[in-house]
Amino acid sequence: MKKKKVVALIPIKLQSQRVKNKNLRPLGNHELCWYVPNTLLESNLIDEVYIFCSDEKVMKYVPKGCIFLKRDTSLDSNETKGFQIYESFIKQIVADVYILAHTTSPFLKLESLNDAIARVLSGEYDSSFSAKKIQTFAWYQGKPINYDIANVPRTQDMEPILVETSAFFIFNNYIFTEHGRRIGFQPYIKEVDDIEAIDIDEEQDLVYAQTIKNLEDKNNE
Repeated sequence: MKKKKVVALIPIKLQSQRVKNKNLRPLGNHELCWYVPNTLLESNLIDEVYIFCSDEKVMKYVPKGCIFLKRDTSLDSNETKGFQIYESFIKQIVADVYILAHTTSPFLKLESLNDAIARVLSGEYDSSFSAKKIQTFAWYQGKPINYDIANVPRTQDMEPILVETSAFFIFNNYIFTEHGRRIGFQPYIKEVDDIEAIDIDEEQDLVYAQTIKNLEDKNNE
């Protein structure tokens, strides 16, 4: 049986709106954009790791071994949807399985990533994504969504809610090219812990991540 080609896509925009220069902000001994590419490079299940960015200077801040693919500057617009970025990449780079990963989840663990990739490669699942489990009282549009307000359960007895994180989405080629999706019809949901689920979207998220990283580095001394 022919080995499936697995390619990782890491879209990076150097100019960000909510957190200025987010990808180049320091986190421990490196810039934020260093960590996820490094984890992907450590995986023996990934054939190629691409940095998809409009500015080649990004390569100064990522680990050696990544491949630079220049993307059109039009994709840097704040109005650009993720689908447009993924579509542009997939039209240029052919693979059997794609891994879409984001630098904003710097605490992604290699074990989580490899487990999710292996599940897709096995054929049992057509896709996979990282998610955080929330097991508490949740509301949406003014109504509780996971419990009966007239019969409040113990939190440990509740049905948990799984919330997608930005760490990774893994999918077979046809899931995107034929159906325009990054999550297929039979996904494997990889649960990650609170630290691994950290997604840097606001300035306070970065401060939190820097605090966690400093504690990790201190404990490893």
